Amino acid sequence: MTRPITLFTGQWADLPFEEVCRLASGWGYDGLEIACWGDHLDVWQAAEDETYVQEKLDLLKKHNLEVFTISNHLKGQAVCDDPIDQRHQDILPAKIWGDGDPEGVRQRAAEEMKMTARAAKNLGVKTVVGFTGSAIWKYVAMFPPVSQETIEAGYQDFADRWNPILDVFDECGVRFAHEVHPSEIAYDYWSTVATLEAIGHREAFGLNWDPSHMVWQQVDPVGFLWDFRDRIYHVDCKDTKMQTGNGRNARLGSHLAWADPRRGWDFVSTGHGDVPWEQCFRMLNAIGYDGPISIEWEDAGMDRLVGAPEALEFVRRLAFDAPDAAFDAAFSTND
Repeated sequence: MTRPITLFTGQWADLPFEEVCRLASGWGYDGLEIACWGDHLDVWQAAEDETYVQEKLDLLKKHNLEVFTISNHLKGQAVCDDPIDQRHQDILPAKIWGDGDPEGVRQRAAEEMKMTARAAKNLGVKTVVGFTGSAIWKYVAMFPPVSQETIEAGYQDFADRWNPILDVFDECGVRFAHEVHPSEIAYDYWSTVATLEAIGHREAFGLNWDPSHMVWQQVDPVGFLWDFRDRIYHVDCKDTKMQTGNGRNARLGSHLAWADPRRGWDFVSTGHGDVPWEQCFRMLNAIGYDGPISIEWEDAGMDRLVGAPEALEFVRRLAFDAPDAAFDAAFSTND
């Protein structure tokens, strides 16, 4: 069941795609989780142009890499978000932003996600990772008071906007793996339960398990794997280091920049934080996850050219396969 280890290219989209291929191959990665921004992947071209798709596949093959997953977090974020504002303009291409009218942005982002499913199909990829956005994340503090009806309407808004997208995923034989993450419709354990219920647990919608977002919220990443074992469609390895406990550094981050020592937590390179990785990999074995393990490298205090190969070495050492037989099978006296 040896699982491929891939590099998510989202944090490398400032580099040409071929350069990222060269780096990842040289470090020993098996493939890439390709981000749909920068020059890494244009989903409209991939959905409509066979030559473009073949060029991408040939480039990967040249560097002894494969593609198992593509990711379109930035466009998915805009499908449900409210408000739509300058933050979105900063991460969206002009054709999605348009004139900035919020509902127009949401509709164009939804069409982009449909095209992402078609692009994945043409690339031979079965899983798309991404965000959903949320109309109710702005209410997370629950003050001024917000009614339960408003919260329920937010989950319904998600279902109304994503079910037509997921219909295209079904048509293409592709699954969407939502990254459980603050600012999304599913950001912790119980919001994930509510999200799955909102769309009737349809199979096209599953989860991208990234424990870094769970650690600082005190959600058990190992138990999460077990409870949602039928929905773990993809795995991203990213780590978080907690820095609370001194009476000053707070869990919500205090609007401080990454790597500021006054933050209550920070993303760090895989293996340098508080994620219980060995327990996590043992649980992945227990639930039978055999898909790629993708390293999403984020660490504002480390050079990525140092961190990415080091993270690969760490994951290769711990992401061991389950045994073929029980250890006590040798005790049997049966012929």
